[in-house]
Amino acid sequence: MAIISADSHVVEGPDVFTGLAEKFGDDAPRVVSGEGRGDSIVIPAHKGRGRTNVGMMALAATRLDVDEPPVERAHGEKPWVGTINDPEIKAYLTGGYSAMRPGLTDGARRGEDQDVDGVALEVLYPGFFAMFSMRNVELLVALQKNYNDWLHDFCTASNGRLVGIAALPVQDPPAALEELERVIHLGYRGVIVPSNAPKGRRYMDEEYAPIWARCEEARVPVSFHVGCASHNPTWVKEYATADSIALYGNTAALVQPTLVDFMCRGICEKHPNLKIVVAEFNAGWIAYWLDRVDQAWKREYGSNPDMAKPQPVHEIWQRQFYATIENDQAALRTRDMIGEETLMWGSDYPHTDSTWPCSAAVLDEMFEGFSADAKAKITHDTVKALYQL
Repeated sequence: MAIISADSHVVEGPDVFTGLAEKFGDDAPRVVSGEGRGDSIVIPAHKGRGRTNVGMMALAATRLDVDEPPVERAHGEKPWVGTINDPEIKAYLTGGYSAMRPGLTDGARRGEDQDVDGVALEVLYPGFFAMFSMRNVELLVALQKNYNDWLHDFCTASNGRLVGIAALPVQDPPAALEELERVIHLGYRGVIVPSNAPKGRRYMDEEYAPIWARCEEARVPVSFHVGCASHNPTWVKEYATADSIALYGNTAALVQPTLVDFMCRGICEKHPNLKIVVAEFNAGWIAYWLDRVDQAWKREYGSNPDMAKPQPVHEIWQRQFYATIENDQAALRTRDMIGEETLMWGSDYPHTDSTWPCSAAVLDEMFEGFSADAKAKITHDTVKALYQL
């Protein structure tokens, strides 16, 4: 059985930022190389806050550089992350693009990394999440168009083993609709928008309706990916200051209001064939959360019978939603409650949370005690059907 990762990532190359600095000055990201600091995506106007070392977006790829043992992990679990003090990771952070595996900078060689991992094909999301939260909307639109062009070329070079997810600049709804038409013409089979609507807006607003309608018509799924936010709500900033572990453990809370907008505020009702992917939030929480949403909707209707009558949210989820998982045993054990066919496995390569280079073995161990049919659906069949591969 061929394994397909429904959630992997790119490391954006310098070409993604071509022409932006000339037009937008210090607000624009660009790649800067520094002696002993490697290559970083830098936004000069952000001072110390606007620097992303490209090696940090690809730490999983260092695992084969460790001498002894090659990969350390527990049964059914991801490999050990390592620390930034490890020599091989230091070399990655200071070496920049030139220190990376060729498959991270050349789509034609990404298959080498897939073969090591036992994966046949990957669906690719961005690595530079900040592209979704640029305050200068004109810059954001230009950056995402650059990204979509670069990603198209990166995937085209892979001989069919890479499927890119295009970015839509929803801060400017007309521009997002125009870009949607363009990427459909380019052959993209999915799009990503921020996991929360731009500040002061909601995805249920009428200005977004043409986007959802066109995605539905074109059979282009809409993805919300962890970390790809339009802005950080106050609670996120407070969590980040107070305790980063608490923030990481509560990441699903950022996308949940968005899911309520789609399920309970009319978007899914108006667009029953629109497909939505909840990417890298895992799924062990979904069954319980849907029960709470179902109860909350009924309570709200009881207090205000003039509002829309509650619909069965479990049925909406199973009709229109998908979630990607990694080594999520809670999701597997509640799959009958949310729909086995709504789950898709992803390796998250080359990010720190990735199962690479042990994905095939991790999956064998994850699915011990589960049917071969369940494994086939979650690691191959569903993603293949969703993206018409």
